Amino acid sequence: MKKIIALSIALLAFTFSNAQETSKVTKTTKKTTSKTTTITPALPKVEGAGMVFVTETIDYGTIAHNADGNRKFEFTNNGNKPLIITNTQGSCGCTVPTTPKEPIAPGAKGVIGVKYATDRVGAFTKTVTVTSNAEGIPSKVLTIKGTVLPDPTPAAPATKS
Repeated sequence: MKKIIALSIALLAFTFSNAQETSKVTKTTKKTTSKTTTITPALPKVEGAGMVFVTETIDYGTIAHNADGNRKFEFTNNGNKPLIITNTQGSCGCTVPTTPKEPIAPGAKGVIGVKYATDRVGAFTKTVTVTSNAEGIPSKVLTIKGTVLPDPTPAAPATKS
């Protein structure tokens, strides 16, 4: 019985000491998060709907044949009216974009997905044209680029002499 009580006390002491260390980690994380938030620059506001992309070009780099071809263009509505994307069109059948269905509220973020057919070997540069009600830029051209490597060639079988 004494062993069970001693073990229970040791387990409780261990639990309490770990709980104190976890709260220290949480405080450190909160400080780091608040610093990151204050560094973010404000987007310029526009009258009407607006569309500002994080990047207008996505570089796939060098990727393997039949690799995952999905990527995302992230944007923010920097206007004071809802942004409505009416159409997205790839420059060829190998580039398939996905359009947000709902209007993007002022200050809200959105995503336009792009899937490139990585079964096509070689260098590529393709575009996606986005049509919307954004003030001053009713259509925006986004670019994807990269190189798809061919499958490795199998080693030639050894010949017998």
